[in-house]
Amino acid sequence: MVFSFYKKEKLQIIAPVNGTIIPLEDVPDPVFGQKMMGEGIAMCPSGGDIHSPVSGTVILIAATKHAIGIRADDGTEILIHVGLETVALNGKGFTLAVNQGDKISVGQRLMEVDWEYIKVHAKSIVTPIVITNSQDGKKQYTLTDEKNAVVGKTVIITGS
Repeated sequence: MVFSFYKKEKLQIIAPVNGTIIPLEDVPDPVFGQKMMGEGIAMCPSGGDIHSPVSGTVILIAATKHAIGIRADDGTEILIHVGLETVALNGKGFTLAVNQGDKISVGQRLMEVDWEYIKVHAKSIVTPIVITNSQDGKKQYTLTDEKNAVVGKTVIITGS
């Protein structure tokens, strides 16, 4: 087909962890709940490691290991913020499997999380997944209607 190269691929952001999907507006933190950081979705993890929701590059790892920023191959920037008020844990409960600058593929393990430790020592295990450059207007994002997600399988956000 002659015109097939004009057709843009849709971005698919896959669930980075197993769990229940909740609207970002329901996150009990105004920075995420009021979408100050961008459009997105949140998950209440049921356990397991955090995996990459897209193929791309790790562009940020918080000094306290609780958050990872990824630039997808199409330029979309995604922040995975594990739990709420987890910066106060100073890295305890998180074991990184990647470094800033690493090229990653969808489904690749990014970090191990001690969910029991997080439940006891942080405000919440709710994990926002935010598109930090969603306000640039270059893409339209559609959030899933699914209520439960399987890591590496469930598409939670699409962009076009």
